[in-house]
Amino acid sequence: MHAWQFDEYGHYDNVLKWVERPTPKVGDGEALIETVAVSLNFPDLLITQGMYQNKAPLPAVPGVEAVGKVVEVGRGSKFKLGERAVGFMHSGGTLADYFIAANDSAWPVPAHVSDVQAAGLSVTYGTSYFGLKHRGQLAPGEVLLVLGAAGGVGSAAIQLGKVFGATVIAAAGSAEKLDICRKLGADHVINYKDEDVVEKVKEFTDGRGADVIYDPIGGDLFDQVKRCVNWEGRIVIIGFASGRIPSIECNRLLLKNMSVVGLAWGQYLSRNPAKGEACQMALYDLLADGKIDPLIYRVFGFADLPAAMALMESRELYGKVVITR
Repeated sequence: MHAWQFDEYGHYDNVLKWVERPTPKVGDGEALIETVAVSLNFPDLLITQGMYQNKAPLPAVPGVEAVGKVVEVGRGSKFKLGERAVGFMHSGGTLADYFIAANDSAWPVPAHVSDVQAAGLSVTYGTSYFGLKHRGQLAPGEVLLVLGAAGGVGSAAIQLGKVFGATVIAAAGSAEKLDICRKLGADHVINYKDEDVVEKVKEFTDGRGADVIYDPIGGDLFDQVKRCVNWEGRIVIIGFASGRIPSIECNRLLLKNMSVVGLAWGQYLSRNPAKGEACQMALYDLLADGKIDPLIYRVFGFADLPAAMALMESRELYGKVVITR
């Protein structure tokens, strides 16, 4: 088979090459999937640099999320030949002609879900579903502040926040992105490049602050929003797209009776696969009901992967970028 492979760690422009490599071998509880569409995620930029939390042995293939057709099944696989399946590979491997789908981290795709939707659903919406519902304990009537709100996980968090009955404040970095946030259902928007996030949150909440803050950015934005958390509020840490891991003073936690919790969605798939599957099925139902829909910025062909990676790196996009065969 062919795949986008890197033999050493480095910037994608320097290390990614379209090469022939062996087709993966199917093990017990696994299926071989012929790739149809791959969704790019922020970790893909880190994987090629060796900076992601999970590292595959070199030479390796990026891509953590994809959908395709089952062409081979191992003993005990839950999949059937010919059916569509979407899979998550924590260390990468989907930017290839074929990838492996394991029972714990892959699911059948129902007929009402398109290939592009399926490719863009699991990671961002799974992350936001777990982050808001399980870790953030978001309740109806509460105020949710979403940072990086026009991005993949951010746009998912806006839609799911409304599903869960929250008032959603969306923070993004341009007028175009704020328009997208409004269309997704955000009740209030903040341009964090031009406006004081803390003051705007207090203005929107009559001084109380946000009950849940959803943060995939970290860095300077975290330093700001830790000052606008409501009594017994929760900050949910998703990642550090800004490049800097921030910190918080423990006395702030005490004085506000607040919590800071982390979410690594992928770990649930191995530690509690039943919970991961229940989440995926719930997302399919919400998609069928028209309550959520992955925000797709652009679809590229496999040959144009470097251009798609450059777009992700530029932070100029909103929603998701999908690569199709």
